Amino acid sequence: MLGLKANSLIALWRTFPNEAACIKHLEKLYWNDCPVSPFEAASKVYRLKNGQYRCKNTGKNFNVKTGTLFENTKIGLVKWFTAIWLVANNKKGISSYQLARDIEVTQKTAWFMLTKIRSMMECENEGLLHGEVEIDETYVGGKNKNRHIDKKVPHSQGRSHKDKTTVVGMVERGGKLIAKVTADVRANTLSGLIRQYVHPQTAIYTDEHDAYNQIGHTYRRRYIDHSKHQYADGDVTTNRIENCWTHLKRMVHGTYHRPTRRYLQRYVNEFVFRYNLRGKSDGERFNLLLCNSKTHVTHKEIKLWAA
Repeated sequence: MLGLKANSLIALWRTFPNEAACIKHLEKLYWNDCPVSPFEAASKVYRLKNGQYRCKNTGKNFNVKTGTLFENTKIGLVKWFTAIWLVANNKKGISSYQLARDIEVTQKTAWFMLTKIRSMMECENEGLLHGEVEIDETYVGGKNKNRHIDKKVPHSQGRSHKDKTTVVGMVERGGKLIAKVTADVRANTLSGLIRQYVHPQTAIYTDEHDAYNQIGHTYRRRYIDHSKHQYADGDVTTNRIENCWTHLKRMVHGTYHRPTRRYLQRYVNEFVFRYNLRGKSDGERFNLLLCNSKTHVTHKEIKLWAA
């Protein structure tokens, strides 16, 4: 991984003051200064003028942005780098309104930029957890107590999620977090998710929710009974995953306020990305996110996500 000694926005701008500096960094990061054709990786490449290259086997021209998040963008790379830095390193994220003000684009443009950047973060929310894993679910949505009496949703307390969206989280003690939006918290849903993301030899820790009983037949499960006001019994606790929910909700309610169900997983991916890379420096997180930008995402694809 290419080192980047920058721990602030000012340092980032000093390092990448113009388009040419950004392009040079991408060429180093993507190609290690040895251009690779996006059309045929094994092809010989000819260097042309103005940062262009030609693939010998296909005869097509390309540059370092071809086939990446930055292909055909009208937004300069300095602004893109700034946006990526802010998303990667702001603990509570950044809203499209704030980003629009910060880099002087429209709110609509900032929203599309942020959605594309979040698409680069989902790979960190995959994998297989081992060792000891705490599992819990939370509910994201409006608070009933804050609604006008005419708009309150009846019977929406506890594990009822009529007006909220369920997120199930699994955190490896001393390791990474995986969190997924689900339609419900029934036994089959929870069991399927745990089997997909938690190694069978793993010890799991949950609360007393009956829906976890099913998975307890195939995994070593221990639980803490919150209904009896228990929060820890030796090493039996779900405090780590509950702490994750505290920070997730601060991000959602403090920055994004009311994200729609269809986009909530992307906000969760953003949170998981920063959580799992919390031990990295700002520059390392920035570069890791840039490394994930080698896929072109169109506005049309983003609109289809919302369909």
